[in-house]
Amino acid sequence: MHYSLENKVAVITGAYGDIGFSICKKFARNGISLAILGRDLEKLELKKKYLNDNYNIDIFSYNLDVSDSDSYKICIEKIISKFDKIDILVNNAGVTKDNIIMRMSNEDWNNVIETNLKGTFLGCKYVSKIMVKQKYGKIINISSIVGQIGNKGQTNYVASKAGIDGITRSLSKELGSRGININSIAPGYIETSMTKILNDNIKKELLDKISLNRFGQPDEVANLAYFLVSEEASYINGQIINLDGGM
Repeated sequence: MHYSLENKVAVITGAYGDIGFSICKKFARNGISLAILGRDLEKLELKKKYLNDNYNIDIFSYNLDVSDSDSYKICIEKIISKFDKIDILVNNAGVTKDNIIMRMSNEDWNNVIETNLKGTFLGCKYVSKIMVKQKYGKIINISSIVGQIGNKGQTNYVASKAGIDGITRSLSKELGSRGININSIAPGYIETSMTKILNDNIKKELLDKISLNRFGQPDEVANLAYFLVSEEASYINGQIINLDGGM
């Protein structure tokens, strides 16, 4: 039996970033309706227009700071009043504020933890209530390979991503019996606007660590996300899946 994801509803945070938008396009191409969320209204509206022009699906956009609990709650209520359900949540919103620990300000620590870790917590908290009622749901957390191996100058970011993996493992035990699958995708170095600014020496150093000898593409993250929300992955739960080219 071919199982289609048409008419499913997916909520995607950080939807206009390279990885977030690749996931939006992959889902839209397969008939999944989208609620796209992001902090930058202008970028969000541009991406919404592109999706509307290219895909025949329902799209809802909402200007959201994922660390703001009250706004997040209102946002989820609006999504439910439009679509009546949420089948998929992709917690993708993330920021970096890199510095060595002696120079890292408390503000930079808080900012990264609030957006990356608290934002993921709030998404899971508000959406799981709906998924439990439905007895169905797929949650994907976008973490990072550095959550497992660490990275100098990124104490805040690494802590947030390790925390996200902890959320994934715990919630898989909490929500699995309710028909909800939750997994983390841990990308390695993906070619995004963030990696494009690295100088050639750093790029070469990174490539030497990757056995496939290339950076990943945002579409490769999107393909894995799509697989994880499909019926083919129905027995995968509580996993941290590294997408790092063999790093």
